[in-house]
Amino acid sequence: MHDIEPYYGWEKYYVASNDEYSPFYGREYIITHYTQEIYGYYIHPMWDNIGSETLYIKILYVHYGEGFAIIELLGEWNDTLYNDVMYLKRNVIDLMINKGINKFILIGENILNFHGSDECYYEEWFEDVEDGWVVAINFRDFVLDEMSHYNIDWYINWGGSLDIANWRTFLPVKLYQIIKQQITFRLGE
Repeated sequence: MHDIEPYYGWEKYYVASNDEYSPFYGREYIITHYTQEIYGYYIHPMWDNIGSETLYIKILYVHYGEGFAIIELLGEWNDTLYNDVMYLKRNVIDLMINKGINKFILIGENILNFHGSDECYYEEWFEDVEDGWVVAINFRDFVLDEMSHYNIDWYINWGGSLDIANWRTFLPVKLYQIIKQQITFRLGE
């Protein structure tokens, strides 16, 4: 787990610790000091703690003018034991929504498992973004199956043309434009 690093190819465009509106503003990273862990396994120090024991994130890019954010996730998304969606919603998403972000791209290729509970926070998130959306890309199929079992797909869009395996090859605004085009087509706007 300690070898899984968040994507850093867009740092010349955005760094959450330099963004005064970011929940991680002012955070200093010590690359050689591993202190965070998931189930006893150390994780790379560049991942940001949202208060959960099992879910960590990295805000890769935020564009306040367009109102979108790209967030990479790591770990086990465990709503059953730790209510991870609550930590994500209260400690990150709510702050971003208050600054005008209403479109979220969640990158989940490093989500290793999902344990669901109720859908209240997902429903609240869906209602809070009003004219926006939440999209999950590159989550593992078994994770999406479990999320569907808990009706998370009513609130978060995924699959098909939204899975962009080569997302790292795009600039963040281009990735957003591709996803926006796909989601606009899906929603029939």
